[in-house]
Amino acid sequence: MAYEKIKLLVLDCDGVLSDGQIVYDSNGAEAKSFSARDGLGIKLLSFADIKVAVVTGRESEMLTRRCQDLGIEILHQKVRNKLSVVTKIMEDLALSWENVAYMGDDWNDYPVLEKVALSSCPNNVTEDFKQKLDFVASHNGGDGAVRDLITFILKEKGIYEEVIDAFMGYLAK
Repeated sequence: MAYEKIKLLVLDCDGVLSDGQIVYDSNGAEAKSFSARDGLGIKLLSFADIKVAVVTGRESEMLTRRCQDLGIEILHQKVRNKLSVVTKIMEDLALSWENVAYMGDDWNDYPVLEKVALSSCPNNVTEDFKQKLDFVASHNGGDGAVRDLITFILKEKGIYEEVIDAFMGYLAK
């Protein structure tokens, strides 16, 4: 299957952008860690005309900040029905399912995963879940899985080198 029509990458947070652990301190504050490799990969997509959205079931100030840092403008938190939210995002961007890639890590993501052009997950998900998807990252969630997917998409579209060159030109300015 060719993925040259992908124009939107939708990501879950916990277990995809983060390692899935939910850590609370003694004051009840939540902590998450995010991968710098994933962040750079997301930046690369801006040179490929691919938008990024994050749709997650939980709500987190850390995620809001991470999305701001990365320039991700489409963020939906506290979402129970991810399929309806992703459908609305697609409508707003005038896209169809053939334009969407999605990375999720568990069954609450599956209603979207079974519709998109490219369904994917991090390496550290259950085996039965992996078997249902198009792409399994070589890295775990929160540790480069998103970057694996982005590299795959850019290579499948035949624009990986072009995007890297554009990014390097941006750095040289």
